[in-house]
Amino acid sequence: MEYVMQPWHLLVYALISWVNREQQLTIEYLKTENSILREKIGKKRILLTDEQRRRQAVKGKMLGRKLLSELGAIFTPDTILRWHRELIARKWDYSPKAQRVGRPRIRQEIVEYILQFAKENPTWGADRIQGALANVGFHITDTTVRNVLKANGIEPVPDRPASMSWQTFLKAHWEAIFAVDFTTVEVWTKTGLTTFYVMVLMELKTRRVEIAGVTTNPNKQWVTQVSRNLTCDDGFLERASHLILDRDMCFQPLLTFLRDQTDIEPVLLPPKSPNMNAYLERFMRSLKSECLRKMIFFGQHSLERALREYVAHYHSERNHQGLDNQLIDPGEEIGCVAGKIECRERLGGLLKYYYRDAA
Repeated sequence: MEYVMQPWHLLVYALISWVNREQQLTIEYLKTENSILREKIGKKRILLTDEQRRRQAVKGKMLGRKLLSELGAIFTPDTILRWHRELIARKWDYSPKAQRVGRPRIRQEIVEYILQFAKENPTWGADRIQGALANVGFHITDTTVRNVLKANGIEPVPDRPASMSWQTFLKAHWEAIFAVDFTTVEVWTKTGLTTFYVMVLMELKTRRVEIAGVTTNPNKQWVTQVSRNLTCDDGFLERASHLILDRDMCFQPLLTFLRDQTDIEPVLLPPKSPNMNAYLERFMRSLKSECLRKMIFFGQHSLERALREYVAHYHSERNHQGLDNQLIDPGEEIGCVAGKIECRERLGGLLKYYYRDAA
């Protein structure tokens, strides 16, 4: 019996062929697109969210390794199937829901305070730190304090170096700590361009400065005489307990004089550490940028006059950010709201000060 194909069979066959052709074209297009994306991305890693991995893993599992390989997908079959296995493992993972046993972890806030107290107070032991924490409302045992210190590499008090931080040192001696430094200026003299040394001191708390002397040769005799002038009655260092100075050989006579004839303790800075004398270094920077680098000096007298004028301006006419933008020595006119605004000039208008003339 011969089979006769009905007209509707031809229609179904044609429809199936058309659908297969469309699917094949779609697959070819996606394979080409994936190939182009691979070339663009290269070896860069593509970061996906957990939701994106889940969707990719579900579809990849349905296709299987063989079809995934034929597609030339951006993600390898092994990667997609690994994601699928991780999803299954996560489904049966109840560890986050399990009740934890043992003591709860110490709060990070308390850990930070323990470390802060230990670093700022090298001689404090666990009991002392525990007491300080109790004063501010944190009640923990001294054993917990010891464990935190040990975990952060801080030795017990007998083995801990009782060194004081530089910031703590400055705060502890703020009332009577001074600093000294030299700067150089090139001056035209009868013999040509000559280097002059300017010795400057500062009281750190008030930012007051003193030009101790100007010389072309800061030898032992000159430095010793300047030291006597500074430490005598009414001298700039009369109230000083500590003097910060660097290891410049010019300061050796000053160092010897302080140790032998005064109660002032010299504080020698480590080599190449200008930041540890930051207040005076900042003054030197202002002195140079606002005055010395804008002038040509002829003779020692012109240099000394410029230094006097700048120091007077620095004390009573220049606002300082380190002092809440206030003047060191404010005059009676400060804060006046009445009167004509006048301008006081120094060094030929190089330094200006605006104020109200109340008269």
